[in-house]
Amino acid sequence: MPTSSADTLVLGASGFVGRALVAELLRRGRQVAAAVRGPAEPLTSWLAGAGVDTGALTVVTADITRPGLGLAPDALPAVRDVYNCAARYAFGLERAEARAVNVAGAVHVVEWTATRQAPRRLVHLSGYRVGRNTTTDAGYDRLGAYEASKEEGHVAVCRRAAELGVPLTVANPASVIGPGQYIGLASIADDLWHGRLPAVPGGPGTFLPVVTLEHFTRFLAVLPEDPDASGRHYWILDDTTPRLPELLRHIGRHVGVRAPRLGVPVALLRRLPRRLTGADPETFSFLSTDRYPTGPANALARSHGIAVPPVGEALSAWADHLVATRFGRTAAPALPHGFHGVAGSRTWMVGDREAPAHVLLHGLPLDADSWAPVSGLLGSRTLAADLPGLGRSSPAGTAPEHWLAELLEPVTSRPLLTAHSLACGPAVRYALRHPDRISGLVLIAPPFLQHAPRRARRGRVTAAALRRLSTERLASRLGVPAGPAVDSAVAALRRPDTARRTAAALRTTRRHDDALRRQLARLDVPVTLVAGTSDPLPLAGTRHLTVQGAGHYPQLTHPEEVARILRDASGGH
Repeated sequence: MPTSSADTLVLGASGFVGRALVAELLRRGRQVAAAVRGPAEPLTSWLAGAGVDTGALTVVTADITRPGLGLAPDALPAVRDVYNCAARYAFGLERAEARAVNVAGAVHVVEWTATRQAPRRLVHLSGYRVGRNTTTDAGYDRLGAYEASKEEGHVAVCRRAAELGVPLTVANPASVIGPGQYIGLASIADDLWHGRLPAVPGGPGTFLPVVTLEHFTRFLAVLPEDPDASGRHYWILDDTTPRLPELLRHIGRHVGVRAPRLGVPVALLRRLPRRLTGADPETFSFLSTDRYPTGPANALARSHGIAVPPVGEALSAWADHLVATRFGRTAAPALPHGFHGVAGSRTWMVGDREAPAHVLLHGLPLDADSWAPVSGLLGSRTLAADLPGLGRSSPAGTAPEHWLAELLEPVTSRPLLTAHSLACGPAVRYALRHPDRISGLVLIAPPFLQHAPRRARRGRVTAAALRRLSTERLASRLGVPAGPAVDSAVAALRRPDTARRTAAALRTTRRHDDALRRQLARLDVPVTLVAGTSDPLPLAGTRHLTVQGAGHYPQLTHPEEVARILRDASGGH
């Protein structure tokens, strides 16, 4: 598309908010020029992954720290709406670095907009804390370079826009949450998930408001179209956001971890050394009890039919994403995923909860991610879940087979139930009690049909040892390639409680071997036994399928062969 046809310029288009805004504008039929500093590929790949038609998109290279934004004087002549989503957001910045983008760069955007023939609107993204602090040298020393520069930039943008007659709207968002946001409040959630949050920062009245990415970008998209929004400042946040202690309790309840009850006042946090708090002192200025003038933003949203999503649901969905991506360290699974309540456990699930053709249960020390290579080859709907107390799931208040019964209660299909190693025991007991709910049972490397290894008999596995494992060391011990499944297992084992429960499970896997062999003989469903040639079933009284060259984890070393076995066992489904 020719550059001259773009009617909207989005600066900072490769950032968390910028790329989502570009997607929203394109969906609304706008001709968008997306300004980036580096290559276009990260933005275009993200848009393609989001299913956005990019036929009306032009990507341009710009630098707001330069007068004229580094664009040719005759570039983008048709642009009438400009969004400045570019900012330097980090703590511990040098003052000059922060000011170059957040002050001087923001003024450059105003001045470039003034050169348009008929600018309709400049939308400047500021912050919900602006207008409440000073920008003197003392302000920089007290607040830190990021917040002080945002405040100074806000004042400078408003002044320069008034001088040049640029129609300006300022958007002051709270903490924007959604897929891809891994800073700010996400770092507190990260500490909560990993057991590193002994106390809530701030007091009982601390208010750290949020707004969802979807709501914020929809709000931004309508601002240039609303003539009444010109010259206005809008604080966009959800007034119903719980105070920080309850917000953390909500996230904790959803993901199955206990949130701290004790709070540490901000005044005390400021005096503590950073090695104890683990936080940059600049973050403490965001911990306040202040409230914000949200009435105008709420009224504008209502007038355009933009509804605010329930904050509890938004926080839960974001927490699912954070855990799925290991707080930005990996990509989220393509299948539906998240935490659900099962038999008292906050259970992590991936896939179809209602009508799967396959239900997949993992063994130790893995989690549901260990089935991803096989699931992608089956060509049918699957459901994988972390066993209670293992992986990402919290413990259940009942036996694993009763947890499994509740897990499958909503399932309307008759899936093939496949279990690996430790999960074979609960699967056999479930199949004995509920033969009518499944089409068959596949047991991969069932330990009760194998000789107990010496290492298991000695019971030397400890939680501390598990927590020290790297991906490479665990992969070597399991005899599997290092990859996402092992990465996920290692991440889970670095959580203290998960490591402890995994170590306990490893020490007790062989306690019911005799009973399980008797129960297996009584099953009234088709059973397929599977083992690798390096991990045979010498005690099996029935014939079993062998995966050539595989050990105890054939689903990781030979996923194609395991997928073929499962398709055959399920009648090709």
